[in-house]
Amino acid sequence: MSRYAARFQSLAAERRGAFIPFTVLGFPDRARCAEQLDALARHADALELGIPFSDPVADGPTIQRATATALRDGATPAACLALVAGVRDRHPDLPIGLLVYANLVLRPGIGRFYARAAEAGVDSVLVADVPSEEGEPFAAAARAAGVAPVFIAPPNAGGSALDRIARLGEGYTYVLTRSGVTGAETAAGRPADEMLAALAQRRAPPSVLGFGISRPEHVRAALQAGAAGAISGSAVVERLGGAGRSAGGLDEVEQWLDGMRSACVLPGSG
Repeated sequence: MSRYAARFQSLAAERRGAFIPFTVLGFPDRARCAEQLDALARHADALELGIPFSDPVADGPTIQRATATALRDGATPAACLALVAGVRDRHPDLPIGLLVYANLVLRPGIGRFYARAAEAGVDSVLVADVPSEEGEPFAAAARAAGVAPVFIAPPNAGGSALDRIARLGEGYTYVLTRSGVTGAETAAGRPADEMLAALAQRRAPPSVLGFGISRPEHVRAALQAGAAGAISGSAVVERLGGAGRSAGGLDEVEQWLDGMRSACVLPGSG
């Protein structure tokens, strides 16, 4: 059983949803990133980690700034995978996913990229700028390396797109609550009840809502809509960036993370 399947199974038994924080690998620098990754892991049901890319078209200003900072500090793909390997060694049962852009996969060769990711202990890869219509070769290469291919279900996806996402995807399905780019400064949109129901009907991997998840009430709304969990990115990155500028530092971030994860109680759990 994959780490994702085991984690979602145990969460279902506990009547809980998954809290998945995202951060940019190498941010704010490689030394502090390793410490922050461990803090995230202590309060997460899975991790989603971004390899910095020079043109992050799907990301809002918070993550763009973090990406630029990490690149200036030398966060190459190899350095990022080394950070992932360290997290894997310290947290052997935690599902770890990568969020990348297609150029980072294609530059070393698609097969080689997924092989290196698997060697580092990566469980899944989401290629942010590859829609399901172009996803077949990425999904095939991922599976060949033992990595789960994750796909985005956008709010305007039709039936044929949802069919492909359900067929090609593994691990989890990243469901967008709204169009646009990432950002905690934009509140989550209307709960995607119909999208979640359509994916469940197609037996897609567990649906996790993202974009604009920055407060516990956003997490609760996602679960009430029928999601299996919620991903928080910009809100996490913003807090990690400020951790070194306040007296409480990382402790304050961990308190916030604990509050977000505590909100992951499935409806009807009492």
